[in-house]
Amino acid sequence: MRTARRPALTDRPTSELAALPRRAPLSAHHPEPVLDVVVPVYNEENDLEPCVRRLHAHLGETFPYAFRITIADNASTDRTPRIAARLAAELPGTDWIRLAEKGRGRALHAAWSRSRAPVLAYLDVDLSTDLAALLPLVAPLISGHSDVAIGTRLARGSRVVRGPKREIVSRCYNGLLRSTLAVGFSDAQCGFKAVRRDVAERLLPLVEDQGWFFDTELLVIAERAGLRIHEVPVDWVDDPDSRVRIVSTALADLRGMARLGRALACGRLPLSALRRSDGDLAGELPTGLARQAVRFAAVGVASTLCYLLLYLGLRPVTGAQAGNALALLASAVANTAANRRLTFGVRGRGGALRHHLKGLAAFLVGLVLTSGSLAALHHTAPGAGRVVELMTLVAANLAATLLRFLLLRAWVFPARDNDRLTTGSS
Repeated sequence: MRTARRPALTDRPTSELAALPRRAPLSAHHPEPVLDVVVPVYNEENDLEPCVRRLHAHLGETFPYAFRITIADNASTDRTPRIAARLAAELPGTDWIRLAEKGRGRALHAAWSRSRAPVLAYLDVDLSTDLAALLPLVAPLISGHSDVAIGTRLARGSRVVRGPKREIVSRCYNGLLRSTLAVGFSDAQCGFKAVRRDVAERLLPLVEDQGWFFDTELLVIAERAGLRIHEVPVDWVDDPDSRVRIVSTALADLRGMARLGRALACGRLPLSALRRSDGDLAGELPTGLARQAVRFAAVGVASTLCYLLLYLGLRPVTGAQAGNALALLASAVANTAANRRLTFGVRGRGGALRHHLKGLAAFLVGLVLTSGSLAALHHTAPGAGRVVELMTLVAANLAATLLRFLLLRAWVFPARDNDRLTTGSS
């Protein structure tokens, strides 16, 4: 047994660290284990041995690199520690650590912090997720394509067997994450994740939760920092003997969301220390606010000119209000498409319909502002000429444009959609 300890890295302020180097593939002749799979356990005397033996056999048959399995026992009171020690002695490449306190997040933090493997993963001891997805999960991290990888039960291609209560709770939780923290990943709760060690070294000191919210907090911080998250559709069968207490876990998750939301809003997280140095591959999502604002402004100028020309052409036929609505609708569709590609770096057709529907919702804000401005102008100055009308619309459009940019950045394109779409998991 090895007692978990915190590495020296966590004693250094994250803000003082240099930017992450560019991702690079791992050598095919890596001298040490490339992958460390952590199995966090608490009082799992029945499931631990069959899980570890099955995992060990699967990795031995299918994984082309050296690997390690780490059993992270967090304060079990049954025979789990004895079984873990025996497995570590019998199975090559198997290790175990014991923590004095409970908490899945605490167990993962300890196991990942002490590991020297370049790719770190974990899976639940019940093996609800089919192990066939393990190699596709870690392959993008080994190749240097991605920073974090997650299994998802909510993507197209996933096959899931579980009861209606767990299904509803899971979808509500992930929907709440999208609406409150504007996340782009699809499934925060699947117990099947991996991360590159250089990324974990920067992320772990920032993650406060020691329980079930650990995964979500790590993913949100990674996404906000602009790291690439790869999603793998999985086959997943619910464990009817799950130890998760839904009510208490849900309350803890809500508190975690509130805490994390405040930290992000106040800028307390040093996200710059998680960015890759020397830029990244061409075409990725521009993360800088200034860079996005410049591109948005350029698109906005073009769409405003388009809008004004359409309005001038439609007004004699449809009238002021109808002409304004039609011109604004046409330019809004073109504006969303251009911003999707140029400002926020999203490529491919995946998610396009969702983006345009959200873009139309943002368009309604502009419609209310411009139509309201026209109505106010016609009410206060019925004889106002065409020039005054156009000046009023331009002023209203400026206000609508600012609101639209904020909506696009925080709601329509909140995260690295380009990464998710190019990996085929949207």
